[in-house]
Amino acid sequence: MIKHIVAFSAKDPKDVPTIQDALEKMAAIPTVRHWEVSRNAKRDSLSREMDVVIYSEFDSWPDLEAFQAHPTYQATIDVVRPLRDQRIVIDYEI
Repeated sequence: MIKHIVAFSAKDPKDVPTIQDALEKMAAIPTVRHWEVSRNAKRDSLSREMDVVIYSEFDSWPDLEAFQAHPTYQATIDVVRPLRDQRIVIDYEI
């Protein structure tokens, strides 16, 4: 199984709901095994810059690649990219 975690910071805090709503739509992409989108609780005093976090699971690397090639993924990027400042991705296999 592949775990795919992505954290975003918004350029403008008012855009956080728009980013979160757009990211939620990717849950419908067929190769997604599990999908969660949440706002960062910002409880760690050393790392409060990220606003929205995705936790997701895929059965395989090809499933993650198919997810990233899906039209819904691209449509979401078109909405989120101009609104975000930072993006951090962590992918690992278990």
